[in-house]
Amino acid sequence: MSGHSKWHNIQKTKGAQDAKRAAAFTKISKEMIVAVKEGGGVADPAYNSRLATVITKAKAANMPNDNIKRVLEKAASAGQGDDYETITYEGHGPSGVAVIVETMTDNRNRTAGNIRHHFDKYGGSLGTSGCVSWSFDKKGVIVIDNEDGDLDEDTVMMDALDAGAADFEAEEGCFTVYTDPADFNDVAKALEDKKYAFASAQVEMVPQTYIKLEKQEDIDNMEKMLEIFEDDDDVQNVWHNWEE
Repeated sequence: MSGHSKWHNIQKTKGAQDAKRAAAFTKISKEMIVAVKEGGGVADPAYNSRLATVITKAKAANMPNDNIKRVLEKAASAGQGDDYETITYEGHGPSGVAVIVETMTDNRNRTAGNIRHHFDKYGGSLGTSGCVSWSFDKKGVIVIDNEDGDLDEDTVMMDALDAGAADFEAEEGCFTVYTDPADFNDVAKALEDKKYAFASAQVEMVPQTYIKLEKQEDIDNMEKMLEIFEDDDDVQNVWHNWEE
């Protein structure tokens, strides 16, 4: 959830992610409910592109199909998700790290107060809308697992580009595929059909540049800030330009 889905970040936090699996599934379930609501009650991803995007994210997070089915059945019921609204906050962490916090909440006053507190507690500050988002690009990001080194880079790259990907990057233990947000679902589906396993897959806010923190105090505060955001039930995603 925190920042751009670089594979080294995913590896480093695997243990913590496993421990918080239930909480992650709850957040994704909320996204599905809202996607169905905002899609006019349509619970079929073939006719609801936002829902299709969330389901791809859920599968990449290893959310069981039975869980997904139950959430969709619940979301299709009248009144589900009516109280939720999506609010995005922007601000700065220690030493000017740009931070975007995406929330879904049924109480905007509570959420706004909590987000401001999280920023302030660890040396950051909540800013105004647009204060940092100009330095991010919205992209579909699909991370293909290659931890065992079994996949051929050229083959994966050609499959991704043939599927409509905008860019491709080989990293240690994985390949990262970038798409236009509008093309994300089609590219993900094409790669799924070729049996690629995703370490993560979602539409992200990708930083144009990164900031490296030099002081240990700033590093500690940034880590604590990201952790408290992740533990907040109202927070869905946190994007930042800290080069960890």
